[in-house]
Order: sequence, then structure tokens, then C-alpha cells
Amino acid sequence: MNSKHQQVKLNDGHFIPGLGFGTYTPEEVPKSKTMEATKMAIDAGFRHIDTAYSYHVEEEVGQVIQSKIADGTVKREDIFLTSKLWCTFHRPELVQPSLERSLKKLQLDYVDLYLIHYPVPIKPGEDDFPTDENGKSMLDTVDFCATWEAMEKCKDAGLAKSIGVSNFNHRQLEMILNKPGLKYKPVCNQVECHLYLNQSKLLDFCQSKDIVLVAYGALGTQRPKRWVDPSSPVLLNDPILCAMAKKHSRSSALIALRYLLQRGIVPLAQSYKEKEIRENIQVFDFHLSSEDMKVLDGLNKNFRYVPAEFLAGHPNYPFSDEY
Repeated sequence: MNSKHQQVKLNDGHFIPGLGFGTYTPEEVPKSKTMEATKMAIDAGFRHIDTAYSYHVEEEVGQVIQSKIADGTVKREDIFLTSKLWCTFHRPELVQPSLERSLKKLQLDYVDLYLIHYPVPIKPGEDDFPTDENGKSMLDTVDFCATWEAMEKCKDAGLAKSIGVSNFNHRQLEMILNKPGLKYKPVCNQVECHLYLNQSKLLDFCQSKDIVLVAYGALGTQRPKRWVDPSSPVLLNDPILCAMAKKHSRSSALIALRYLLQRGIVPLAQSYKEKEIRENIQVFDFHLSSEDMKVLDGLNKNFRYVPAEFLAGHPNYPFSDEY
């Protein structure tokens, strides 16, 4: 089944496919694997592709999309492509040039969705993660409401069809929503969300404001050495989840994705294996009962795989708040 059959309406009138394919690539994974996986995802029926400047695979993702347009598999308008503004480009005058740089790498005229990657600015420059002589992140002071105004200009210029945020807590979302002269509301907030961090309070808040919650780490993340504690629990091995998977004759991954989907969340799934990619798109083919959903609700531990500690010294660090 093609994921574009299930779409979620955004508050600006555009539609986002209900399941996305993530392209974050840890340093230890060759970029060629991301190209292969993205190709397999489009062939399997994924039409929502999520990437970011800081993943350093925009060129590879762009090549795959162009090759799939060239071979007639898809048209440009069939693909919903998300990219993200990195923290070193928060200063308003850097926002549009950064998006233009991403578009050049992607070989596209526009992205379907452009997100502020984190609410925390980092000192501008070519280094994504600049540090001082003590190894501390060199953070910046930029009001993200000013960054948001520059995002609105990107939408007006036709470079991004929709604009949103990522990793914002409810208080930070309110600051944008209450900003004087707000032209466009964020259409979504992309956050870490899975069975161990089900984000129920943030979800309620976003839904009350007509903001879609998009889930990264939906399957418990790829566990890149740089960002995830190797001793953290492996979500897909959870015994309750595995029992539920057995009951439904589905994979643990499918149950984890379906749980998010039924709560009105748009999950991003990622894999490098063709079998898993083809399997993940079958998430629309079955249903969990309300009893199943209650059992899965009980797995929440408010456990975050990716605490983004490199941003922790900033007043806008988003994960100190409860939600």
C-alpha cells in the first residue's frame, strides 16, 4: 500500500503523508547506504522523505529523488520532502541562504516542509558543532521568533510550501504562537516520540493548537555512537511489545509505528534493509484495539534516547521542561 493514501492535513491547507522515511545517517554508516535505502523506500511506496542540512546527505537524497523522477517512478509533486535549518543559521539573514544551499544540494526548487531543527542557536560558521578550547559548545543568542519571521519569508518566496519546528517544548511553541504579527503558525513539531517517550502532554498541547506531531526515533533510534548511550534499552526488544507483535502476527516495528499513527502522530521510520522498509509501509493494513493501545501506553518511561546535551547550557534548551 502506498503511504500517500493516508495523509494528514496541515493547518496551512497542505497535506503530509502519514508515514515518513528518515535519512539521518550516523558517522559510522556510509552515505551510499542512505542512497540505497532511500531508493528502496521510494520503490516500496514511501512518498514522505525526511532529511536535514546537518545530516550531510541532502546531496545523496536529492540524487535519488532525481533518479526516481527520471525513471518515471514518481513526479516531483508525489514526493513530500522535509529539510531542516541547522542551529548555526538562526540569525535571520542566514535563514534563506541556508535553505537555498539545501535546495541546491537537493536539486529541488522548493521543499515541502522546512523546520527549525532546534530552538537553540549555535555560533555561525562552517562547523556544525563549534566548541571552545574546553570542548564546550559555542552557543549563540538569537531570538527564535526572529528566526521564525525569516522562515515565514521563505514560505512567501515559494522556497518552502510549509514551515514548522522540531524539538520545541510547549512553552517555546506558545512563544511563536503568541508572537505579535505572526503570519504563519508552525504546521508541525517534530520531536523524539516512541513507546518509551510517548509525549502525551505535548501531543495534547499540539493537537489543541492544530499542530501535527511528527515522531523521530519512532522505533527507538539507530543508536549512533555519538548521541545515544549504548547502555540504553533496545525498544524493539521490549517483551510486552514483542508479545503484542506475536499476537497480531506483525513485527515489533509495525506495532510501534501503528501505536503512534493511531494517536494522530506522523511517525518517521528508518531502516537500511529492504525487507524492513517494505514491511514498515504495511502499517496502514491493520488496527490496534483500544485495549492494545492502553497496554502500549503503559510502556511510557519518559525515556529520551537523544537528550542533545551539546545544547544543554543554553536558556532555550528544550528538554528541561516536562513537555
